[in-house]
Formats: sequence, structure tokens, C-alpha cells
Amino acid sequence: MAVRFLAREVSDLCLGKPALRSLPVSATVADALSALKRSGESHVSVWTCEHSPAANGGGDCLCVNKICMVDVICFLCREKNLLNPSSALQSPLSDLLTKSPGIVKHLEPHSSLLEAIDYILEGAQNLIVPIESSRSITSRKKLLNKPSSFGSTLHNGREFCWLTQEDVVRFLLSSIGVFSPIPAYTIESLNAIDTDVMTIYYDDPASSALDSISLSLTEQKSIGVVDECNKLIGEISPYTIACCDETVSAAIMTLSAGDLMAYIDYGGPPEDLVQLVKARLEEKNLGAILDFLEEHSFSSLSSFSSCSSDEEFGLSRSGGSGRYGPARSSEPILCHPWSSLMAVMIQALAHRVTHVWVVEEDYSIVGIVTFAGILKAFRSIAGGVRQNPEGDNSFKQ
Repeated sequence: MAVRFLAREVSDLCLGKPALRSLPVSATVADALSALKRSGESHVSVWTCEHSPAANGGGDCLCVNKICMVDVICFLCREKNLLNPSSALQSPLSDLLTKSPGIVKHLEPHSSLLEAIDYILEGAQNLIVPIESSRSITSRKKLLNKPSSFGSTLHNGREFCWLTQEDVVRFLLSSIGVFSPIPAYTIESLNAIDTDVMTIYYDDPASSALDSISLSLTEQKSIGVVDECNKLIGEISPYTIACCDETVSAAIMTLSAGDLMAYIDYGGPPEDLVQLVKARLEEKNLGAILDFLEEHSFSSLSSFSSCSSDEEFGLSRSGGSGRYGPARSSEPILCHPWSSLMAVMIQALAHRVTHVWVVEEDYSIVGIVTFAGILKAFRSIAGGVRQNPEGDNSFKQ
């Protein structure tokens, strides 16, 4: 029965999904920043095609990557960009796109759920699926009567949606009984715990975690903030940073890890931290970034839009300095090695996070459970063979 369930088509997961808004690869970083704020979505897809009426007649049109506020913030934190942030925003989008292959993958609507899981286990974060409905035709007619702009949903006359890892896990949970008894097993017994974790001490400079912030976005994890006894006391999550605006780059470069947690936590930073960031920018002779931040309403930002509530976050709007989307907490979601797989799934989905920290009773870190780790446990039910596009059988652990 479980194997039959995994053979269901991915189109079953696409019902009600909105059409993807997009940017062409030829866009600039400033274009990406504007699109993120206008779209209200946590990520914007990046395509190889230009979205204009003249471009809809043919040629390859593929989603090749995605962009989020974390990408922009980490880009602005680069040394040369701190010296001239306004110029940095005019850089081509390709300068900040992740080089990790396979972050997004195209699937046909008739592809199986098992194929989707395999792609995720190979590193895909989003699966691009055509929307097969009359909506695509209607949208195409509307587009032909309007000037082209960033945020188009039409790609060679078709609309697409994307599926996240969360979508797949939520779909599995909706029919969890099919997979009995595996969901009742502990995450430890299923080898679902990833012990390769990233941590930073509370008093360490947040800037020392810059590379880890980028990596955590790629690996769908977060950075654990620990005390002197290596006990978990918080986290710096890319999904919290993704709901902030570009001014957070200054906080990363000037604050400690502990202060950064407070800066990006619910409701925006305390005013004393805002003033501390300004003072330290002056101490570091980073007048250009300070002027840039003042120009972008550093001390009195309002909420431009929310991170995508339907796609990934599902949280209420919240304004505040340094924030463009809904507030997210820096408090980590925790479980234990003896927690059941189903319990961890429910925790992750309830809190709209891609990972759950695994700790002992004294809060010492054991590891982390990601959506990919959860899906690997379900994948084991189907056995080890799938048919790849070339027709060869390949073994999957």
C-alpha cells in the first residue's frame, strides 16, 4: 500500500498552488531585491527566458535557480560591497546565485511522488511543475495586452508552480497510516539524525558565521548558538533572516551572534541595538554602508510585504526596523533522540521550519533532523530501485 501511495502523481500536490513569479537571469541584484519586496514571497524563481510577449514564441525556458533575501544580505556583506553597496546592487544577479547544482528541478505533472522524493534526496529544494489548466491560457492573453515586467508568471505560454520539501512532507503526513509502523519508530533508530551541524558561540562575532549562513540556506539547516558549555541556547536561521530586509547586513557585520539573534527576532530589533550597529559602522569607517542604510530607512522601516505564507512561512505580518516580512523567532525547535518520526514531522510542519534540533535533556546537541532526513526514511519503504531518465536502474539508499 505504501509503495502504491508513493506512485501517486505530483500533480496531486499542486492543487491550489499559485503560479510562480519570476526573474530572468539577466536581472540585477536591485531587480531581485525589488521583486522580493513586491511579491510578498520568500523566494523568487530565476529563469533562462525573458518574460515578454515577443519571447513567448519558443526557445528554452527553464527555471534554473531561486533567490531570497538571505542571498542579497550575504552578498552585501562581502567586503567590496560594504564599501559601495549602491554600486553592488547594480551587479548582475548571477553574482549572487548559488553555485550548487540541482537546487531546483523540473518535473512533469505525471511524475511520481517517489521521483520527487528522489530529486529532493539528491539536493533539490524546489520542484517545478507545469500547471495544466485553462488558467495558463487566460494569463497568456492578459500578458500579451500588458507591458512586460518582472514578476511574470508566464513561461513560453505556460504557467508553473513549485513544490517545496515541506509540501511533500505534509502530503505524506496526511496519509501517515499507510506507512505504519515506520512513523512510530524513533528518529535515532531510523538514522534520521544528521550529526553534521553548524554552531557559533553566543559572544562570537556574527560575521564569523557568514559562510555558514549561506551554507545553512543550501542545506536547509540553521546555525546553533551555544554557550560556553556547548549547550544550545538559540539559532541563527536563514528563514528568520529571509523575513528581514537588506539593512540586516550591517547587523551581521557589527554584532555578536547573541545580539544578532535579538536583532532579527520577533518584531524587529531594540532601538539600543540599532544605535549600536550605527556606532560600530562609524568605528569601522564604513560610512558608505551607513549612508546606504539611512537611505533605506534603517531606523524606521515598515513592512513592505510578508514572506510567502502559503508557500513556506505561514506567519502573520509584522512591521519593524530591519524587517520586510513577518517576524520569526530565534528560539530553536527541539526534539530528542527518542522522539518518534511522526512527532518530529508534526513539530516541523506546525512551526513551518525545515529542521528540528535534536538535543539531550541538558540541551547538549546531538544533531539535527531535516525534511530530507525525514523523506529518506519514507523512501526506504519503496526499496532501492528507480528508473532514471536515461532508462538505467540506479540504486538509492
